Order: sequence, then C-alpha cells, then structure tokens
Amino acid sequence: SWSSTGSCINKQVNNLEKWVCYQQANVVVLPNHLANDFEAFCRKNPAPLPLLYRSQSGETSCQPLAKNADIRTDISQYCVYEEGRLVKTVSSLQSYNMVCFYLGCSFGFEGRLKNAGVPVRNVEQGTNVSMYRTAVPCTPAGVFSCPLVVTMRPVPAAMLDAAVEVTHLNPLAHGAPVHIGDPALLGIQDLSRPDYGDRVEVQPGDVTVFWACGVTSIEAILSSKPSLAFSHSPGCMFLTDIPDSSPSSSMPSASESVDRPATDRNLELIPRCFLVSQNPLMYSLASQRAVATIRQLETIIGEDPGERGIRALFVQDELLRSCLALSHASSVAITTGFPTHYQHSPPDETDGPPGAIAMATMLLSLGKQVTMVTDRRALDMNQAIIDEAVRKGVLKSAVPLVTFEDRGPDSALHFLCHHGDPSKPRYDHLVAIERSGRAGDGNYYNMRGVNIKHLVDPIDDLFIAAKDIRGITTTGIGDGGNELGMGKVKERVKTLMPNGSLVACDVPADYAITAGVSNWGGYAVACGLYLLHTCPSHQRYLKKGLGLEHATRPEQLQEWTANLPSVAKEESILSTLMSCGIRSGKTGHLAMEVDGLTFHPTHSDIITRLLKVTLGATTPNL
Repeated sequence: SWSSTGSCINKQVNNLEKWVCYQQANVVVLPNHLANDFEAFCRKNPAPLPLLYRSQSGETSCQPLAKNADIRTDISQYCVYEEGRLVKTVSSLQSYNMVCFYLGCSFGFEGRLKNAGVPVRNVEQGTNVSMYRTAVPCTPAGVFSCPLVVTMRPVPAAMLDAAVEVTHLNPLAHGAPVHIGDPALLGIQDLSRPDYGDRVEVQPGDVTVFWACGVTSIEAILSSKPSLAFSHSPGCMFLTDIPDSSPSSSMPSASESVDRPATDRNLELIPRCFLVSQNPLMYSLASQRAVATIRQLETIIGEDPGERGIRALFVQDELLRSCLALSHASSVAITTGFPTHYQHSPPDETDGPPGAIAMATMLLSLGKQVTMVTDRRALDMNQAIIDEAVRKGVLKSAVPLVTFEDRGPDSALHFLCHHGDPSKPRYDHLVAIERSGRAGDGNYYNMRGVNIKHLVDPIDDLFIAAKDIRGITTTGIGDGGNELGMGKVKERVKTLMPNGSLVACDVPADYAITAGVSNWGGYAVACGLYLLHTCPSHQRYLKKGLGLEHATRPEQLQEWTANLPSVAKEESILSTLMSCGIRSGKTGHLAMEVDGLTFHPTHSDIITRLLKVTLGATTPNL
C-alpha cells in the first residue's frame, strides 16, 4: 500500500487555491516499444485513463499542457519500476529515451466540487484522497491488462446530483462517477484500508462515491512488467498551466491530444442520480433526456380509459427506478397469471402474459437471463404460449418456465438462492405483472371480491423472502391494487379503490408500477430498458467507463429496436391467448380485448404512442 509523501500532502493542503485552480495530470513513462499498446489501452479505458498528451520519444517538455515544463523535475516524487516492481522513489529523473503519457486527474475537479457547494472530505481532513484497487477488469490492449483503480470521495446524499453534474462536465478529469453506493459491489472489502493514498472518514449522511482513477496506469505497469518504467507517486501530480475553471475547450486540440473525449454542452445529456437499491446500497445514473422520456412513458401508461381510478395509486418514477434496477440485473424471474374467471377453464385473463413476454424479449436481447414462474395448474398452457410466441417471433427465444411450491419454511429461500445460501441468489430481480396478490387475510381476490385462492400458488412467498436477501430487487405491475407487489400502496388501495379494504394486496414490491392496463406497464418497462441502453451516460456507468468503443454497435441497436413491443407482435400474442381459451378480464369475452378494451383502437394506440416516444428520443429524425 502506497501513499504520497507528507511534503506532497502539505503542498496540496497549504496551497489549496493553486492546486484546485489548475488542472493536474497523472504521468506514466514507458519504453518506446510499449507506447502504442498503452495508447490503445487508454483508448479502450477512457474513464480511468483520459489521455491529455503523448510525448515524442525522449521529449521532456509538454507545450500543450505547460509551456515551461520539464517532466524530469516538475513532480515532487516519482516511482521507479523494474520488471513490474516498485524499486524506489526519487525526486527527479535522469534523461531518458522513452515516451511520456499525461493522463487527466480527479484533483482537477475538486475545485469545481467546492464551488458547487459539495464538501471535499479529503481536503477538509487534510489528507490525500483514498484510492482502491477494484475487482473490475479493464479492457485489455496488447500487453496491458489490470484491475480498475478508483478514488472515493464521500458526498452528502442530498448533493449527489451536484457532484455528478460537475464531474460529468469535466471528462478529461475522469468525468462522472463510475459507482455510487456499496463499495463491496466493486470488490472493495474494507474502506479503512485504501491501496493508495490515505483513509478518508465518511461523515453521517454521506454516500461513498467512486470515480475512475489514473492510478490504474500504475496497476498496468505492475501487471505488464516492463524492464523499466516511471510514474508519478500517487497524490504527487504534474501541475498544468490550464485553469481548473476553464471550459474543456481550453485543453489540448485534437492534433495535440491523443484521445480527447467529446464534451456534452447539451444539458439534456447531463446525468441524474437515482437510488435503486437499499440492500446493497446502489445508485444509478441516466441522462436528463432519458429520465424525461421514461417519465413520458409513465404518463402514457397511467391513462385510465376503463375509468378504474388507477391514477390514485400512481407514484412518480417507479417505472424509472425499476428500469434502472433491471438494467443492472443479470438474472430476472417474471411471474404473471390472474385466474379471475374462476367459472371458466382456463380461468386466466388476457392481461399479464403479453406484458410479461414483452419484458422477457427485451431483457433477453440485452443479454439478461430470464425465467418465467407460473402456477402448476397453468404450466402446460403457459408453455404452449411461450412456444407459440417463439415460433411467431414475438419472443426472442425460449425461456425456462418453472413452478414454485410451498414444501416447508425454507422453500422460498431454496428457490431463490443456490443451495438455500442467501449469499448466492439465483435471481437479482423479481417482476410480477398482473399476478394475483395475497390480501391481508391470506386469501386472493378478484376485483369483485371473489376468493380465488384455490387457483393460485404461493408465489407471493418469493417476494416476501426476497426482502431479506441481499441483492434481490422486486417490481410489481398492476392496475387495480390486488396484484402482487401492490402492497407498497395498499393504504391507498384500501381507501380509494372499489372493494379495496378486502382485495388489496398485502405483499409489497420495491417498485410498484401502476398502469391503466397492466400489459402497458410491461410494454413501458421494455421501452424504458431500450432507452437506458441507448443512453450514453447510463451505459458509461454500467460499464464503469471501460471499453466504451464497443458500447452500442449498429447491429446491437438494430436488434434492440427489433425486440421492442409492436402493434403486430402484441396483436399476434393476444390472438394466441384467445386460441388457448383465455378471456378478457373485465367482460369475460373470448375476444381481441384486454380488460374490456378492444385491441383496436385502444391498446394499439397506446403501443404506437409508446414506440413514438421511445424511438423519437433516440432517433433525431422521428
């Protein structure tokens, strides 16, 4: 574990006005034969390694960054490496015939944080910033591969948006954070033991915020083991002549800088920060444009042509937060099925399965694992629906279909986790859409107040168990308040919905998405996921600023677009449900309708508007 020398810290603290007012740089000096590989490594990992300037071989000056610089003497302490080992530190370098790389440094945004009213705890405490080696691998290039190194600055929760905005606008100083929340999600087990720099105390109300760090370059030296290499000592930076308050345009021109990230002047692209999980603590980022568009989707699905009073249950941004959590998920279980027509066989309704399939196909196209969970009585019917959806191209590919049975007190735990071990969950997100929800008395009711418990397996137990399992988030989608997950708004249901005191679901989800028809909520989730995966700010955050040249390939975008819900696909799946004898929820009609609303024009119009908003936000000419 290394830290900067006391003189370097004192220089920073005692000369605060100077070092916060000028951009600083990390420095790496490498043999000529490794220079091209390291440049490629920087290009592939722009967040930790924003390349300000690459020197010529043997060049000791750096005109674009500092007119009278001499890299041999301008840093207070240098590290010397031989065969990938730190052998000593020195106060100056001898003449050399090597290539010097100057990389952006997060000290370059600390002055801006302070000006925005965000406390900089390491400055307040008179220490160097904390730096940690993570378990996140950088994208390799040539001989270079290593784990990402991050800096940590505690930020009051109320100031997270300000910290994100300020640093996003400074991409050459590592840009916006790459993680906000629990350090264990980066593989950092002990905040009190930084790998570089000093321990910084987290104050009450602070959230740990992590930025990519140029010390990643030192890890690259250690892993590639060059015969000889030099770097700055962590915390002892190269000071440029460029004022910290200058706009990014004052940095080197494209001809002078090897890889200069573009700066967003469009305010719509500034990221906003949202809490998506309490256990573990995790925030996510999305651009203002993506956030505004998902809110438009939420407004559309909140329309109530059936006049059921669903708007009384609306909670803003439940759709957004659920989509953010799903975007971070890797394995998702989806359940649906509401046997409201207890006098018919099958007793199920047409609301639920189409929305479930729409979410599943988008999740699959984004590389997630998807499992469908159903009742034993409906297993064969739902398998036939899935098979037909795949055959018609409505569902991207077949997904596992499983049932859950209560065989004892640990049944839910064993279903959700490998070998019943809560540290090894099989799923990181559960979604219920138009799924019968357990009421306070333990029964299951349709909106008419009829008990249908005999037709429902206890899938609610999975949502109850998930509350105590770290790393599993839950979403419920409903249109009446008696659906699984709507227990989050049960007091409103009891007070404001017909028969609410009897039928209200008692089992909450982390996110309760309300819609005029539950299928619409499923369509909106699919569209929201598409928007997040075409949002550069969110993609950068997901990928920790690594490998961004592969963020969204044209063929990827084409596949995601093809897997959005469409009028043709949703009409096709509704036709499949009819052929299975599944009826409209409100009327019981065996017809092309859902909840008493005919597919044309009501449902087709909602789908068309959702698509228009979604594609209009990502395709300028629409």
